Amino acid sequence: MPRRSTVHEQPLPSQTLVVDNGAYTIKAGFAAPNPDLTDCHVIPNCLARERDRKVWVGAEIESCRDFGEMAFRRPVEKGYLVNWEAEKAIWDSSFLDPKSKLHVSPSLNAYNDIQHLFGAPARENQTKVTPAECVLVIDSGFSHSTVTPVYKGRPIQQAIRRLDIGGRLLTNYLKEILSIRHYNLINEEHLVNEAKEKICFVSNEFRSDLERTWQGGGSGHGEEDDKEIVIDYVLPDYNTGTQGYMRPHDPSLAARVKKMGAMANPGGVVEDFMTLGNERFAVPELLFNPMDVGMKEAGLPETVMQSLSGLPPGLWPAMLANILVVGGNCLMDGLMERLETEIRQLAPGECT
Repeated sequence: MPRRSTVHEQPLPSQTLVVDNGAYTIKAGFAAPNPDLTDCHVIPNCLARERDRKVWVGAEIESCRDFGEMAFRRPVEKGYLVNWEAEKAIWDSSFLDPKSKLHVSPSLNAYNDIQHLFGAPARENQTKVTPAECVLVIDSGFSHSTVTPVYKGRPIQQAIRRLDIGGRLLTNYLKEILSIRHYNLINEEHLVNEAKEKICFVSNEFRSDLERTWQGGGSGHGEEDDKEIVIDYVLPDYNTGTQGYMRPHDPSLAARVKKMGAMANPGGVVEDFMTLGNERFAVPELLFNPMDVGMKEAGLPETVMQSLSGLPPGLWPAMLANILVVGGNCLMDGLMERLETEIRQLAPGECT
């Protein structure tokens, strides 16, 4: 009679570290019975080098006060991990350094423990969690945007669609616009990315907003209408540690005189700012109209419909009724409303 193998029950570790290794940031934290946002730590997933060649690794960048002409190297490019040496240095600094808040002991054995954790039968006292049967996941992150239909906890591979537009492309596009219209910021990735996160929004009436910012009061719109769009963005001052911030636009001559006078007066307060209008919504518009920069790709709503076309029509109503939007780009004001509006316009009538 063949000898039966026995599975030895092993206790799980007292702490479980959950890691989301994103292209722009790593989101990590210890699992807790009642988790909240304070349990999650956001770590820049990059190496950065200053002008004096000092190198900052991962979370060390938070201690940096001068991001002028900072050069960044990111281990993840276009959604793929391409630099294991750089990623290992970030992981070592974030998780293996005894001074780190997320310090762990690498005790997991890939051959023995993995099979036990995922192959052993569930414990009797373990609560079984059933995933939602149909979920349409829209992930718009740093490198790209993807649409993934999930059925009973499993992604449907043939229906996954990818849009090669993410936060990095939006930041680079904003750098080009600002460098042409205002200051040369081609080498200021960190500064422009911070500005993008603070000023950009998705317009629900792109053409009318574009007309308002180009023609202003000359097209019958008063200055009061433009105050919602046109703002002044004050650039950060790395000498004093002042962060960049957005404020209402001051069209008066005093603001421009103050700007030029402060530069000439040693005792004045130096304040560099940019007056921004259609830059605020023209940049995130690429998520909906990639052809604006010559990319022959469908926008995000059309990508959703392309993904649904790879599924049986019977699943469409359930997928459209349970859409999960994640990723850093979804934090921009107006994106959720615009996405919902355009998906409703494209979806069949029986699904809306």
